[in-house]
Amino acid sequence: MKKILITFGTRPLAMRIAKRLGPDFEVIYASSEDIPELLLKSGNYAKIPKGLLPTFAHEVLKLSLDQQVNYVLPLGGFELEPLSEAKVLFEEYQISVLVPDKDLLETIPVMENPPADLPYMLLVKGSNLLDSTTFERSLDGLFATSDSGEDLALICVSK
Repeated sequence: MKKILITFGTRPLAMRIAKRLGPDFEVIYASSEDIPELLLKSGNYAKIPKGLLPTFAHEVLKLSLDQQVNYVLPLGGFELEPLSEAKVLFEEYQISVLVPDKDLLETIPVMENPPADLPYMLLVKGSNLLDSTTFERSLDGLFATSDSGEDLALICVSK
């Protein structure tokens, strides 16, 4: 079974994504926000530093290795850039960070706190983990498409 680490794991968006991933994935939630002690004791939640701290990417990598995750999905706006810069490091350990490469990240609009009914795609090299469809561009991350289906926005919970 594949494992995915979702940051900002106490937020409703993380819960909706986990539900859509279904029985094919084991979900580990992480957050720099306060996590109730009961959730931490469950083993499915972990505390991580804030995305602005220099140790952030290394702490997420350590947690990912400890939990043997296959994918890391950053949902915090400030987490996108440091994890985008560290993608190569994660890939050395066969961990895919689901955020666009740094050069693309700067060109893609970001949508914060999307409405609950907004359809989205969770892409890994252009393949949607949520329904096994493929997108014509080889991208990584959580995206919403425009009505035409041609323009994309990267989804996060806060910037």
